[in-house]
Amino acid sequence: MAGVPTAVVAASGIVGGYGVARWTKKRPLGGVVLAAAGAVAATEWRRKAGAGTAAALGGAYLAGFVGAHPLAKKIGAWPSVCAVAGGVAVASWVAVDRRK
Repeated sequence: MAGVPTAVVAASGIVGGYGVARWTKKRPLGGVVLAAAGAVAATEWRRKAGAGTAAALGGAYLAGFVGAHPLAKKIGAWPSVCAVAGGVAVASWVAVDRRK
C-alpha cells in the first residue's frame, strides 16, 4: 500500500462501489467494495496522520456516500459519484498525501 496515495484508494472505493453495484445489480456487493476500500484508506490515514485525521476523513467518506444519493437526483448518478469521490480525494490529499 505504500505507493498508492490514500486519495486514490478513497476515490476508487466510492467510484468502484457504485460501479460494481450498478453493473452487477447487487447493491450489497457494491457495499463490500466501498467498505473494503474505506477500511484500507482509514488504516493508511491513521498510520500516516493519526486517529483524529482518520476519523475526520472517515466521516467525509461516509458523508460522501450518503450525500451522493440526494445529489444524484439533481445532477445524475455518475456525476454525483464522481463529484463526491473527487471531494473525498481532495480532502485526503490535503490532510494526508501531500505531507510526504
